[in-house]
Amino acid sequence: MTTDLDHLKREWEQDILQPFLDRAGERRDHFETLSHIPVERLYLPPETVGPEFLHDYVERVGFPGQYPFTRGVYPTMYRGRLWTMRQYAGYATAEETNARYKFLLEQGQTGLSVAFDLPTQIGYDADDPIAAGEVGKVGVSISSLADMERLFDGIPLDKVSTSMTINAPAAVLLAMYIAVGKKQGVPTEKLRGTIQNDILKEYIARGTYIFPPQPSMRLITDVFAYCKDHVPRWNTISISGYHIREAGATAVQEVAFTFANAIAYVEAALRAGLQIDDFAPRLAFFFVAQNNLLEEVAKFRAARRLWADLMRDRFGAQNPKSMMLRFHTQTAGVTLTAQQPMNNVVRVAIQALSAVLGGTQSLHTNSMDEALALPTEESVQVALRTQQIIAYESGVADTIDPLAGSYYVEHLTDEIEARARDYLARIDDMGGALAAIEVGYVQREIQESAYRYQRAIETQEQIVVGVNRFQVAEDHKLRILRVDESVRAAQIERLRRLRAERDNDAVERTLTALQDAARSDDNLMPFILEAVEAYATTGEICGALRRVFGEYQAPATV
Repeated sequence: MTTDLDHLKREWEQDILQPFLDRAGERRDHFETLSHIPVERLYLPPETVGPEFLHDYVERVGFPGQYPFTRGVYPTMYRGRLWTMRQYAGYATAEETNARYKFLLEQGQTGLSVAFDLPTQIGYDADDPIAAGEVGKVGVSISSLADMERLFDGIPLDKVSTSMTINAPAAVLLAMYIAVGKKQGVPTEKLRGTIQNDILKEYIARGTYIFPPQPSMRLITDVFAYCKDHVPRWNTISISGYHIREAGATAVQEVAFTFANAIAYVEAALRAGLQIDDFAPRLAFFFVAQNNLLEEVAKFRAARRLWADLMRDRFGAQNPKSMMLRFHTQTAGVTLTAQQPMNNVVRVAIQALSAVLGGTQSLHTNSMDEALALPTEESVQVALRTQQIIAYESGVADTIDPLAGSYYVEHLTDEIEARARDYLARIDDMGGALAAIEVGYVQREIQESAYRYQRAIETQEQIVVGVNRFQVAEDHKLRILRVDESVRAAQIERLRRLRAERDNDAVERTLTALQDAARSDDNLMPFILEAVEAYATTGEICGALRRVFGEYQAPATV
């Protein structure tokens, strides 16, 4: 007897799976365990379940590549293509970071991810007095297009996908990337990658903001509109739960507060005149993978389902791609310990496994020494090998959503979704994410969660191996990467030469035009690109916008 599920499966195979297979295929013709047991693409509930169960299953779990996307955004998931192994890297000068990128690509990395230093993140040049002591320390120093050219020297931008973790000056760094592509002869429509461009979480959790919220939101929607027309393969924002969680949020809060911010961005884009299906397919997300493996798997599954529902029912999206939650994951830096740093290899492996079992689209694995310093090449290689071992040796990529149907995982998935919805309802009642941030609600919720977790560690209710249990007297022998203090002096000299050799009249014209545009309703991206191509610096461009927009001052929260 044919069940409803049999019929629905055939429909899925005909309408969703087969067209995808015709376009992309799978990695292998046959998957099996080490005992030669065949591994099916997808496992479903048994035929003996009743109609009520089947109805609930289809509504809440369904099939991969199909609404509500609980089981994954692509019909074949990792059987078709493995996640992008995108190791986050950047330190010191553009030349040194370029060498690290080439090393990672040689080791099998499949995407680049740029870490910028603190002055770059808040729109200052390396020679600004405020940058003293920070140039090149937590990322690469990028003060001008000349630095960006050196950063990607010998790396064809039509062959790689690049993610850039930059927020307040995101439009400036994206313009630099576009300009490098043009110099390489790469059409903008072939550029692929993601820019974080998520300012609301900066007000909540990180603090690398420049401008007040309203002009910051304008810059974000200007990037949306510009890329829709000129850089269509670029993900225009990566809405981040990672930093919210690192600040002390729970898994539920990570999902809820990230989506509250995402709703604010969507509403801002709609107010700016964009249509939901014109920009929503290019929205991307960035989550953390923490230590509680099964909770993290459930979090990713719940987030996919909740986002699909929000986009379809709240915003009326028609394009299935608008409903797909595509996300990058990074293992949890906050869990790494300076004590017994070799233990971090195990932590990262567990966290990476949760991201893969949860269906991430790309993944960064932290290095064992990151609680002590920037990672060395040796520790970065171990971190990348962790992903590769999961991909090629563990078998978890051979079938789709392998933990579906687990009573515990499905329960956690439902609970996380329901509790995140409760938070979203409260934030809606306050007037949305921006209003909730302005009154300090989101910040207080995170602070309270962080306090409870710290107290649990101090009372040993929560065990951290090597920190509050199983300590040893140690003198670790890891080689530590140290950024030479001469980096700033070298960057200052490069800036001096740049300013002496460029056409300073052209720079002034472009900066004046940018300020005039900032006082109007014009899209700012073309003006920023013109300034970048004239070799105006990051600090000069952000300074011009500061003069129009002002700077944000954070309110005190208790």
